[in-house]
Amino acid sequence: MKTKSRSLRAQFLIRTFITLMMIVMIAGTVQFFYIKQQVAKDVQRKSLILSESVEQGIAETKLASTSIEHQIDLRLLSYATRISYRLGDQPLQSITNKELKSLSKELGVTGITLFGKEKNDIVGVKATDPSEIGFSFKKIGYTIGYQSLEKLYQNEKVPYTSGVTYSTRTMYALPISQSGSHGNKPTFFKYAYYHAPGTDYIINPYIEANEVYQFTNKVGPNTLINKMEEKFPFVKEIGVLEPTVFKSPELAKKLYPPLKKVAYGKYTYKDSKDKQIMLDILKGRKSMTEYIKSYGHEKVYKMFIPTKDGQVIYIALDYSQLSKSLSRSSIILIVSGIASLLALFFITARFFNEIYVKIRLIIDQIKRLESRDLTAKSNIYGVSELTELSEGLNSMVDSWNESVRHTKQQADKTQKLSVLLEAEASNSVEKMFEMSTESTMKSREQLYEINEFLDDLKEILTVYNFKEKEKRLKKLRK
Repeated sequence: MKTKSRSLRAQFLIRTFITLMMIVMIAGTVQFFYIKQQVAKDVQRKSLILSESVEQGIAETKLASTSIEHQIDLRLLSYATRISYRLGDQPLQSITNKELKSLSKELGVTGITLFGKEKNDIVGVKATDPSEIGFSFKKIGYTIGYQSLEKLYQNEKVPYTSGVTYSTRTMYALPISQSGSHGNKPTFFKYAYYHAPGTDYIINPYIEANEVYQFTNKVGPNTLINKMEEKFPFVKEIGVLEPTVFKSPELAKKLYPPLKKVAYGKYTYKDSKDKQIMLDILKGRKSMTEYIKSYGHEKVYKMFIPTKDGQVIYIALDYSQLSKSLSRSSIILIVSGIASLLALFFITARFFNEIYVKIRLIIDQIKRLESRDLTAKSNIYGVSELTELSEGLNSMVDSWNESVRHTKQQADKTQKLSVLLEAEASNSVEKMFEMSTESTMKSREQLYEINEFLDDLKEILTVYNFKEKEKRLKKLRK
């Protein structure tokens, strides 16, 4: 069975279209993966820039707060020595709260508490604030605080690993933190503990540090984080996390050192895997960790970057918004690429269609020539090989027509000559017949004469032979 073949135009258009579609698909796929990588790199780059800014802000804030706290520590040391000097050699029980209030007002400190030993504990015995009386680090579960007071009694230096900001054999200071004896109202104080040699009590002057705390917060990481969130709309939230609290949540309940899961910023986009990430960072198994997670209709890019001081900078970015610009650019590129390829396809198709029409004209001309129509010609205009081919075929047709015309003329001449030859041939045949008849008659006459001659010769020879034989017989007889 003979299959129907497609035209050259159909084959060309189909193959061209398939080729262009393959180019579009391959280019689109390559571009998709390339842009995906670019988006990932861009998001990571922005996250790292933000984390560096946050880390720098933390470092600057810590430097500033450390400097401020050190100045306060020295002031508290000065206050403690002056209080010790004013109290003199009085035993703890003889000192009155009124006397402490007078000293507090004179020195400009917020309050003064005197700690003394009671049974197996060290508690507040005298104080300007009644809520401080009976306060014990043991009672609030802060064992290190109790141990630090014991070291002062033993004239030993409290190590900085205990969370102190300043330490000598006779005095140490704690960082600004919330008061443990003001549970109902969060109040931030700066505490110092001083033990004068030879006394049975520890002097605890403290000043209210709400203003200092607010100052460090105002110029610290929280302010920087808020500014970043306002400046960059793609930032969902930024936080500084304490991995040790993720490992041991009970640390958040202790006063010293003041630890919270979120030291600065916010952490609301939580996930079950975050805790494991924190533990891995804490163990040194991971450095930087990132992943993308959907929260409802939001696609969030999360990054966890450990800092030198053991904290982790957490950044949550709006992945959809970050990838929107690059995705838009990729769509524009893909659409423009498809449009260009379609334009190329239509231009190529139109160009080939013109060629195909010319080819069809030449094919029709050849078919007419095959059907013995020697007048078939094609009119193709322009400057191309097909024009030359058409002109060549037209020249061949003209040559064939000229040959046919010449052949026809020669045939006419031949026909005329054949008529003349036929007439002459008829005359020649008659003459030949007459000549043949005459020749035949003459030949018969000659044949007759020859036969007569031969008969006569035969008779003569017969007589001669007989006489010879007689002569021989006669000789033999003799």
